[in-house]
Amino acid sequence: MARPRTPLLSRDRIVTTALALIDTEGLEGLSTRRLATELSVSGPSLYNHFATKDDLLDAVVDTVMGEVDLGMFEGQEAPEWRTALRDWARSYRAALAAHPNIVPVLAQGPGRRPNALRLADAVFGCLVDAGWPRGQATRIGALMRYFITGSALGSFAAGFPEDAQVYAAEYPHLGEAHLLAEHRRSIDEGAFETGLEALLDGLELRYRRIVGATH
Repeated sequence: MARPRTPLLSRDRIVTTALALIDTEGLEGLSTRRLATELSVSGPSLYNHFATKDDLLDAVVDTVMGEVDLGMFEGQEAPEWRTALRDWARSYRAALAAHPNIVPVLAQGPGRRPNALRLADAVFGCLVDAGWPRGQATRIGALMRYFITGSALGSFAAGFPEDAQVYAAEYPHLGEAHLLAEHRRSIDEGAFETGLEALLDGLELRYRRIVGATH
């Protein structure tokens, strides 16, 4: 039997192509017609794998969540919570930074997505095992997600016009703001690291006050 000219459809192939479309064209670039064209198939054939566009988006988001390293939470010995959170936050941000256009969907919460729920379970379990009260652990998990997803939504440095004249007359403290865009990566990554350490420092103090008092 001759091999088909077009590779057979699979969920993985559809998800990979959909993610590539979102990466290059944004969420608005994803449609059944556009996706079918990219895959060289008919639109209705996609519904054999995903009943709705929302189902497909869930799978795409969960694929991105699968890129986040959770190895720091695994092993027989309970990890040191601060180190584990730091390593996880960096991996989480790296995954989102690679696919920033998907962040608005991801920010809605884990839903029924297996990788997203596995991530939430690992973070919560690490905190509870370290002695954090369950309510505090829930809030910390939410806080970290707000911080990480927020940092991936856009670039602070790239948001400033590169025209020095914009700032010259009325904004005397922004005399070098036109230079920020060319240092976008170092500024944005530096801001994330500064914020991450500040959060962890604050949580460390809270941990000593709440958990340390009971030991």
